[in-house]
Amino acid sequence: MKTRLIYWIIFSLILLASSFGQTTQTIRGNMVDQDSESPLIGATIRVIDSDPILGAVTDVNGDFRIENVPLGRVSLGVTYVGYEEKVVPNILVNAAKEVILDIPMQESIENLDEIVVLAKKNKAEVLNEMTLLSARSFSVEETQRYSGALNDPARMVASFAGVTGNAEGNNNIVVRGNSSKGILWRLEGVEIPNPNHFAIEGATGGPINALNSFMLNDSDFMSGAFSPEYGNAISGVFDMKFKKGNNEQREYTASASMLGVDFTAEGPFKKGYNGSYIANYRYSSLQLLSDIGIFDFGGVPKYQDVSYNISLPINDRNYITTFGLGGISSIYVDDEDDEGTPTFRGEQKAHLGIAGISHTLFVNNQSFVRNTISLSSTGDYIDQNLPDGGGNFFNTDNIDILKNTFRLSSVYNYKINARHKVETGFILSHLNFTANVQALNFETDIMETILDDEGGTNTLQAFGSWKYRINEDWTMISGLHYLHFGLNGSSSIEPRLGMKWDLTNKQSLTAGFGIHSKVESISTYLAKSYDEGGTSQIPNHDLEPTKSAHFVTGYQHMINPNTQFKVEAYYQHLYDVPIEDADGSYFSILNETEGYINTPLVNDGTGRNYGLEFTLERYLHNGFYYLSTLSLYESFYKVRDGIERRTAFDGNYVANFLAGKEFPYGKNGKDKVFFINTKAALIGGARYTPIDIEASKELGSEVRYDNDPFSRKGDDIFYLNLALGTRKNKKNTTQEFKIDISNITNNRGVVNEYYIEATESIETSTQLTFLPNIVYSIKF
Repeated sequence: MKTRLIYWIIFSLILLASSFGQTTQTIRGNMVDQDSESPLIGATIRVIDSDPILGAVTDVNGDFRIENVPLGRVSLGVTYVGYEEKVVPNILVNAAKEVILDIPMQESIENLDEIVVLAKKNKAEVLNEMTLLSARSFSVEETQRYSGALNDPARMVASFAGVTGNAEGNNNIVVRGNSSKGILWRLEGVEIPNPNHFAIEGATGGPINALNSFMLNDSDFMSGAFSPEYGNAISGVFDMKFKKGNNEQREYTASASMLGVDFTAEGPFKKGYNGSYIANYRYSSLQLLSDIGIFDFGGVPKYQDVSYNISLPINDRNYITTFGLGGISSIYVDDEDDEGTPTFRGEQKAHLGIAGISHTLFVNNQSFVRNTISLSSTGDYIDQNLPDGGGNFFNTDNIDILKNTFRLSSVYNYKINARHKVETGFILSHLNFTANVQALNFETDIMETILDDEGGTNTLQAFGSWKYRINEDWTMISGLHYLHFGLNGSSSIEPRLGMKWDLTNKQSLTAGFGIHSKVESISTYLAKSYDEGGTSQIPNHDLEPTKSAHFVTGYQHMINPNTQFKVEAYYQHLYDVPIEDADGSYFSILNETEGYINTPLVNDGTGRNYGLEFTLERYLHNGFYYLSTLSLYESFYKVRDGIERRTAFDGNYVANFLAGKEFPYGKNGKDKVFFINTKAALIGGARYTPIDIEASKELGSEVRYDNDPFSRKGDDIFYLNLALGTRKNKKNTTQEFKIDISNITNNRGVVNEYYIEATESIETSTQLTFLPNIVYSIKF
């Protein structure tokens, strides 16, 4: 019944596409001071190069409205007395939906009453004004445009300098040589758990992101030397934002692709009220086809997710937002080799739930307080079995972990004047957990209990930051971040500093420093290990967070209004790194990406990463864009013997080239667009430890040459992606059809190797194969 209903909805929505033409749309939004978020009254907004001139002036609430804007791509020029002029570029205007913008403006530090300050800002700057370097903003439109991104922000940022994607198909990312475990995900200003389907304990990535691109607003990604408000991260930060729903009219989007069938609805609650809602639901396409009997094979990934964002303004000074994200996923695998011999049987189930409510109080025109309460829940169940050679299976791993987290955060923002802004806040997190993990000891043939615990613990983070605009050319951001982990009382005090010097209107230098730390997954602190007599212990209860000192310097040159060149150099010193508490061991947590760890660890390890990153980017202009990045880096770690070794993520280099072009066609050159996007990437091979085949046969499980860690390097990975499509505007309707092919040349570079117990052989794991994704969407 549910499957038929989904098909009926899709068919009905397609029939709603009107055949009447439409050539214009409305752009509206709100203008605010960047630092205080107070409305700007009387600001002027115009559509650049419009004839006749189209524009508007903001009202007493900072709102503006421009009607009859031609379809296609337009840019807005924004001016306000005493503020820096701003350009909002490449806005995609379609027939189906109004364009709604929130535009922040930066006040000039000069005391000017009657003139407009010329802009020194450019399109390369990020949304968070407290971040000066090692960061890039991205739009939902870019997430959908980049070939091979699959509407996933984690896959999209793999095109940025300093970021390496996962060649085997997951969206785990390596940032400046660091494990993906060091990534922080935030949504609406609050830390959230791993937002991916099929997420594994301790990981920050997965095969499919539950964050749907149709729900996302412009967001930021940071790769180092984070500003003081960001904590519990040493690798990178995703600061994600949901967009607000249309508060004047109802709008809908339906989409179908190889990844899922989804539907988005947004609109006002009632006429005359500025509140709005937006919600999305997605259902796995492969599960849908399996449900109706089109095919049935082992290993069908089943998942569905829902997300929402509700805006509830109370009055001019009080604003409430409630948001949420939920997902469930499961897969059952029954593998056989080419001769039909069973090799593996297993099942994985996972769930994710996030709900939050935020209240913003504008104390006056210079300050506001934002308080947020959120609840999150994640569950991970895994059951793995191997054949015994007699037609039966025996259990090797059984994992059942449930974590619930309550978070309370409060941020106070005060704009003293055009030169000074201070921001301070805290985040209190209370984690409840239930964990049961059993694993087979192949030496004794006994299932050992690795985790069997439940309880709770707290984490407190606090920060204070100060932005000081010394003059029109110099900006400094400084502050402290504090982290306290209640389970064992460990803490970290972390100074941060960022500087920017505008050499000219087109060139700038940046430099930054920061101490950062990361608490491990709760399973690492509570995991049990066993001595030779079978007595259990909890060896890692008192581990301190891993710490990393980041040093970054950069140069940026805006070659023209649409093209920038950027270079950054960085050095990272990692210390208090958990390593195995045993002589002759080469284990360091810096080489891990997921899972629980019951090996006894101590904070005696170190590491270092350094590199050079180049970016040449032309922003979409006149229907054409390109992005070229080159990252050169080294990544090392040390254990007790003091010898420096290369980490698992020391790929040495990543090169990306992306480009795309839009070709308008049709009667008026606006109602139809053919587009082509491509991406080519060359990634240095990942490192892995070779397998000891004889020891593996003797034990009946995989054994690697641990005394020769990460000595083998996988193949360098090359892939070419290509996306072709068309976008058509009709009356109140926009339809888009796209074919997006990843690894079009079907390269099969070797990434790693694995031992197959059933056949006592080694098999190689290769890069993600040729993968076509067909996408159809309709907006109305």
